[in-house]
Amino acid sequence: MGTTEENLREEIKSLQKEMARQQDEIAAYRLAQKVLIEVTTGCSSKPGGIIKAALQKTLDVCADVTATEKGSLFLLDPASKKIVDAILTRTEVSPEQRTKLIGSVLDKGLAGWVSRNREIGLITDTEQDDRWLTLPNQPYIVRSALGVPIINNQNLLGIITLLHSQPNHFTDRMAESMEATAEQIGLVLENARLYGQLDIYSKALDHELEKGRQIQIDFLPYDIPKLDDWEIVACFHPAKQVAGDFYDAFTLGNDQIGLVIADVCDKGVGAALFMALFRSLIRIFSSEEDKLQATTTSINLAHEKALQAVRLTNDYVAQNHWQMSMFATLFFGVLDPKTGLLSYVNGGHEPLFIINQDGIKQTLNSTGPAVGMMPNMKFEIKEVQLEPGEILIGYTDGVTEAKCPEGKLFTDKRLKEMVEKPANSASELIGRIKNKLFDYMEDAAQFDDITMLAVRRN
Repeated sequence: MGTTEENLREEIKSLQKEMARQQDEIAAYRLAQKVLIEVTTGCSSKPGGIIKAALQKTLDVCADVTATEKGSLFLLDPASKKIVDAILTRTEVSPEQRTKLIGSVLDKGLAGWVSRNREIGLITDTEQDDRWLTLPNQPYIVRSALGVPIINNQNLLGIITLLHSQPNHFTDRMAESMEATAEQIGLVLENARLYGQLDIYSKALDHELEKGRQIQIDFLPYDIPKLDDWEIVACFHPAKQVAGDFYDAFTLGNDQIGLVIADVCDKGVGAALFMALFRSLIRIFSSEEDKLQATTTSINLAHEKALQAVRLTNDYVAQNHWQMSMFATLFFGVLDPKTGLLSYVNGGHEPLFIINQDGIKQTLNSTGPAVGMMPNMKFEIKEVQLEPGEILIGYTDGVTEAKCPEGKLFTDKRLKEMVEKPANSASELIGRIKNKLFDYMEDAAQFDDITMLAVRRN
């Protein structure tokens, strides 16, 4: 009978220990969960970013759970073991005292002992334990302390030190609970560290993209040619910091005017780089018209030579950058301001419209494929006449494919309704379309670049 009772007592003790262990694990999980929730909800408003907020929240929650009066959390670099950040809570020390405190405790104090031994350090009475270092002129009393290593994947990520002015404040049970909690906190801090790095990389990338945006803006014509009896206006709204759309208006030989509107396939940095390439090639090749030979006598000679820039650009991109699979839909027109004659190539671009007081007079459809897809492609040159009062307007598909909050497209139909109404100037027409377009989009995200170019003969 006695043996049975002893066995029962042992089993009960074993169950009690197991229950206590499970309770500690549950408490540790809840504590870590609380830290995680606090970090996730409070980081965005904290100066210094997510890692600083994670440290502060971790220390605050641990201090609250253990009724700690003061404490510290040192974040270590896993490779060098050096402190990369530190947080002190409920402390009145000056910045100078803070620096001295951190250096001293890591050298001779409890935090240093925890770092070297990678195990929890419990001091029930600082006056009886040589692991405690009392600093000269210490502004507060410490009689009990608890040092907890934060380890993740064998890496020492940090050390939490909790302090109290009364001896025996921290118990073995509390130490075991904090040790279990530290493992979960290690996951939180490691994630916070990774998010912090991501935040740094993201800001650096934003900075580089902003420089790219400014460079790209410089590629757009700073001064659109001012001509007697002519009005040239443009509208450019990139969907991202850098864009694949571009427009251009520049002077060629014999006072002819080059007009370009184009849309490079894809988005982002790659499209922006090719946008700069296409724009530069069109300008360079069209200005070398004296080196080119005419292929027909039916088109204005100077215009035909300049417009061969489209063919040369196509061949250059297709032969030298074929592996990138980048191309552009592109309209390039050459205007004679004296006569109103416009010779043009439309390389797979959206149709342009010539508008008079009665609506759409003429549509300038594609005269060849998109530019840069394959070498030796044919691009037909066509001519139109712009009469006084008429407007030529071109756009990119970011206009017609813009979406409202419900996801429906703006459509070609709505655009035609806008351009068919009489306009007294190119500026008025562009402004009308832009207002209607952005009213339609409301607060919906802009997925594509929006570009328009309009020319009016007054």
